[in-house]
Amino acid sequence: MRKRLTGACLALGVFFATGMAPAQTAENAVSLTLPQARVLAGHALETGQPALALRLSAGLVKANPKDPVAHYMQALAYAGLNRNRDGRRAAARAYRLTDIGADRMRAAELAAKLSYAEGRPTLAQIWLRRTAIHAESEEVSQQIARDYRILRQRNPWSFSLNAGLRPSDNVNNGSSSRYNTIDGEPDYGLRPADAVALSGVIATLDTMLGYRLRGDRQSATYILGRLYISRVALSDSAEALAPGVSGRKYGSTYGELTLRHAFAIGAPRKGNFASVSASLGESRFGGDRNFYFARLFGDRTWALTEASSLTLGALAEDRFKAKSKANDARVYGLSAIFDHRLQGGNRLGLSLSLRDVSAQAMNGTYSGASLRGTVTFDKRLGPARVSAGLAIGATDYPLIAAGLNAFGQVVYAPRDDKTIAGDLTFFFEEYDYAGFAPTLTLQASKTDSNISIYSARDFSLALGIKSTF
Repeated sequence: MRKRLTGACLALGVFFATGMAPAQTAENAVSLTLPQARVLAGHALETGQPALALRLSAGLVKANPKDPVAHYMQALAYAGLNRNRDGRRAAARAYRLTDIGADRMRAAELAAKLSYAEGRPTLAQIWLRRTAIHAESEEVSQQIARDYRILRQRNPWSFSLNAGLRPSDNVNNGSSSRYNTIDGEPDYGLRPADAVALSGVIATLDTMLGYRLRGDRQSATYILGRLYISRVALSDSAEALAPGVSGRKYGSTYGELTLRHAFAIGAPRKGNFASVSASLGESRFGGDRNFYFARLFGDRTWALTEASSLTLGALAEDRFKAKSKANDARVYGLSAIFDHRLQGGNRLGLSLSLRDVSAQAMNGTYSGASLRGTVTFDKRLGPARVSAGLAIGATDYPLIAAGLNAFGQVVYAPRDDKTIAGDLTFFFEEYDYAGFAPTLTLQASKTDSNISIYSARDFSLALGIKSTF
């Protein structure tokens, strides 16, 4: 489109140089053909005459409402007159009416600029994602990503969405057998069929909406809402193994509302900062309320070097109005996260998490620790960026109702679980659409417990979507 406008201005020079002039009526009004009007409108835009360009482009739009060049000229004219809303709408019409990729990109780019000038940064972000659809080179894509990040920082609203589809051989975190042993001794009870591992597909949707209430270079305050939804569809073999059991039984929903205040410690650009937050929320499982919760959380980040940082965090959570006494609990936690960027661009991460849970029922009281290491490779493997993670964990239940003895009496015993889990993620950022690209994650985990019904294995393949910006 820009080339066409440039060509139109050159044609205008030829038009006047050859002595050819627009026809004039008796009333001294100028009569132009449509090609002449388009050339003159282009010249008016090039020479800083937006009012004249607007009159000419309005005539072109009236003559042919489906002409994308006319609408684009009109958008530029509106922009020159600071009529940003009208300009954004004209640019949107130009975008819809053309099927040429380069022209669509320029129209979307103009719509994004005018949306921001109009005071609508969220709409500007949407238009900027549309420009990414038609980016013609890696350099252009990187520039769009930089512009998007700047917009995201300036926009008080924030939104994120992650969706995934995960086939798994253990969607219910079931055990390997319906029979149970406690420290090697047999339990004489028989677990229901749906207590064993069932295969199927897990669909997840994780959304977050936030608004920055206030902010400056030193601190900012946010209100954040999060909704996480997980739904399960059982495979045919799982339905045959556990007749009458529906995947709805294993679906979960989690929602929370958070007030968060973050502030720099020392110079804002030094990388030392802290945050405190308070959250209220609800957890649901199988369509029923699991529990409500109130949580306080705080963390502190130190920039150890230009390439390394350390974050320490602490939380306290109260779970109340729970369906089960095992979930009516107080939770305390500590965490540490170390991040390091290597010289080649690879990133290493190490995180430690400690939990202590005290519940109204013994089966929900435990303490646990987990350690996770991650590496994100800077160099692509074919079309994908690769990251890998490995985690180990231990959970200790002082005493639980573990099973039944030969006389049908409840057996109480300590429970000790050991877990190891690994994952490998491929991010295909080159196959993006509007700045969203697919991910593929292989996950495997194994839990060994002294009470065998809590021993489990899981292998899954997750398909997801992630933003490239």
